Amino acid sequence: MRHRALSGSAYLLATLATSAATVGAAPVLLVPSAARGWADRHRRRAARLLGVPADGRVPGRRVPTWALAHAAVGFPLGLAALVCLGNILVAAVAMTSWWAFPAAERPTLFSFFDVHVGDWPTALAGGAVQLAVLGAAVRWPLPALARLHARLSLALLAPSERDRLTERVDVLTRSRVGVVDAHGAELRRIERDLHDGTQARLVTIAMQLGIARESLAGDPDTVAALLRQAHETTEEAMAELRAVLQTIYPPILADRGLGGALTALAARSGVPVRIELTDLGSLPAAVESVAYYVIAEALTNVTKHAAAARAALRVRRAGDVLAIEVTDDGKGGADEARGTGITGIRRRVAALDGTVRLDSPPGGPTTLAVRLPSAIVREAPCES
Repeated sequence: MRHRALSGSAYLLATLATSAATVGAAPVLLVPSAARGWADRHRRRAARLLGVPADGRVPGRRVPTWALAHAAVGFPLGLAALVCLGNILVAAVAMTSWWAFPAAERPTLFSFFDVHVGDWPTALAGGAVQLAVLGAAVRWPLPALARLHARLSLALLAPSERDRLTERVDVLTRSRVGVVDAHGAELRRIERDLHDGTQARLVTIAMQLGIARESLAGDPDTVAALLRQAHETTEEAMAELRAVLQTIYPPILADRGLGGALTALAARSGVPVRIELTDLGSLPAAVESVAYYVIAEALTNVTKHAAAARAALRVRRAGDVLAIEVTDDGKGGADEARGTGITGIRRRVAALDGTVRLDSPPGGPTTLAVRLPSAIVREAPCES
């Protein structure tokens, strides 16, 4: 209760300042980006007070209405909080230090009645009554008024269903572009790997076999050496081809399922990994492939960049959501701009309409949390 009273009073005092600032900054609010940012900060502050999420973007067309209501309602509510808290301070001073002021400047209690403090009985009795009344106001009415203002702000700034749909379309459009770019980059990588690796080795094998055929009759030792080299090159080409195929769809997923594949992945990690898997059930191949890629990339980052002693992998399925969490006790400070693979993870997850959250403060620990839809809806075929 005490925390609620303090947070409510602090909220109203901040509202007093920001409502005055809203009026003073009215020309700035004509700039759409500045107005939306200003309103969004207040919406998040209101959401924190109420303990609710502030999802979606602030619709720009709602900002003027909110600014008017914020100034009209927030200023008197904030002023009431300031008067209450200020007079609590006055009562505390009057009760203890009234005698230290000159007679003409001694504090007064109950501003409406202008009760001058000139002796101890008035100071103690009047101060106690004022403290009790205003303390009760701070404890009960002010927090209620703060929550009322917060609800008003959220109601005025909350996106409508149309706004949410528009934002959703924008997000899907951006993720589609990212997916197309990622797909193109993946195709180029596969082509490069096959061209520079496997194809080059196959050409070498063909040349070695051609030379061996020409030397078959006259130089058996050369033939034997060439065949041995061709055999070794063939094995290397097969290994490279398997590696390329694994990046498309890891065969271990088909053989052992996602749970078995992740267990093998954790066992091969360069950092000890504690793994927690619940019953994942049957998952679409696309979800399994993205989940495997995300975890493989995350564990690779832990090994290469985190300087961690151990890591933990938790994978669970809750309804239609596959939740993945990879944590490590490393140095933290993961930076997506330094090419740590997080951008690739975000693109793959966005392709399935999932979410990625990275929490990596300097000094650690680092947590990568991914949510994937565990069922992909497919359109029914149209009837002719």
